Amino acid sequence: MRQIVLDTETTGLEVERGHRIIEIGAVELLNRRATGRKFHRYLNPDREIDEGAKAVHGISSADLANAPRFAEIAAELLEFVAGAELVIHNASFDVGFLDAELARLPDAGLARRIAGLCTVLDTLALAREMHPGQRNNLDALCKRYGIDNSHRELHGALLDARILADVYLTMTGGQSTLALDASHGAAAAGAQGRGVQALVRPDAGLVVREATADELAAHEAMLDLIARTSGGRCVFRHCDMDRVQPAAIRQ
Repeated sequence: MRQIVLDTETTGLEVERGHRIIEIGAVELLNRRATGRKFHRYLNPDREIDEGAKAVHGISSADLANAPRFAEIAAELLEFVAGAELVIHNASFDVGFLDAELARLPDAGLARRIAGLCTVLDTLALAREMHPGQRNNLDALCKRYGIDNSHRELHGALLDARILADVYLTMTGGQSTLALDASHGAAAAGAQGRGVQALVRPDAGLVVREATADELAAHEAMLDLIARTSGGRCVFRHCDMDRVQPAAIRQ
């Protein structure tokens, strides 16, 4: 499975007020492993950057004076993400800005919406589902999952994409959890269709150890204690004893 972890920086928060993308950063994952391929561009937005946005990412208009416009890099970007699943934190924000930039393109041959090229996984929605009622911004997730982001003094699209890749892999089971080893990868992927290697239980008999007389006595004493303290509501003693075998301790 090919995934692109992507982030953007912008001139401001409101795409409806004509704010533009000024940085795009993306890294590629293939079967949950980083390939080393990346896409990173600074862009000239042809408008001023809000002071609030500048405080977040530290990018000024002067920094972008010689940067290309979005239209100049659009084809390369779309080729990089085509057919992949985009992994984005707060995806509606970034996709909204990307769609607005695509809509401005004069070339009718290029896609006008990200949804026409990719599926999108929103890690913010995923984190809220996994950790309801908690802070789920990128810094909070880094702290929760032990991801080192001490070098993140300011936001940056490529830096944040790399951090998000680490967070996403850890949050969804770890980088190696779903990765196949080279010798069994093709067979397992073909059999299961999702690149996940099946676990094979060892063919070993179940060991059953009989409880000793002392263990049975201790068990009965504990049931007596539970019955006394619960007013006679000891659930174990009301079970179908044909289905319960207290004398056998399995290990």
